[in-house]
Amino acid sequence: MLAADPGASIASIAAEAGVDRRTVYRRFRSREELLDGIYESRLAAVEHAIEDARLREAPVAVALHRYVENIITVNRTWPVDLTRMLADDDVRARRDASVHEVDVFLQRATDDGLLRPDLPEGWAGVLLAQLVRLASHQQAHLSPGRAADMAVDMYLQGIGARTLSPTGDTRHRHASPL
Repeated sequence: MLAADPGASIASIAAEAGVDRRTVYRRFRSREELLDGIYESRLAAVEHAIEDARLREAPVAVALHRYVENIITVNRTWPVDLTRMLADDDVRARRDASVHEVDVFLQRATDDGLLRPDLPEGWAGVLLAQLVRLASHQQAHLSPGRAADMAVDMYLQGIGARTLSPTGDTRHRHASPL
């Protein structure tokens, strides 16, 4: 509800949840505390999604797909505006640590030859985030796994490592990440 209407009242949130407004206030003293709880839950889910993807240990293509599928699930479960969430220094530090984990992973993917090394700095991470966002919301009719298949394929075909064929045509070295 808050994703659709960030200004939604506690009363309307309670009604949508099928509970009385007092029930919500027993757990959260204010709307701000409710939002903090939602943001904390989303952040913890992102951290778990990154951990579960095993970005440092799993084979790169496997880790990439797991990460994308996990984040699609998080985005669909917790579709809230992150701008307000990042105003808190502790939350921002945790988010920055998550972004760093993904950046280290993308460098590993580049070093392993899965991604092109000639991209502008930061491009791989920004493009991945945008594709995941699109797969999360524009392809909501697909399961997270199928949406991840599409996003990962598009990602690797778009910025995947390339080689020249004997005829001089550019060919993707990795036709499929899986």
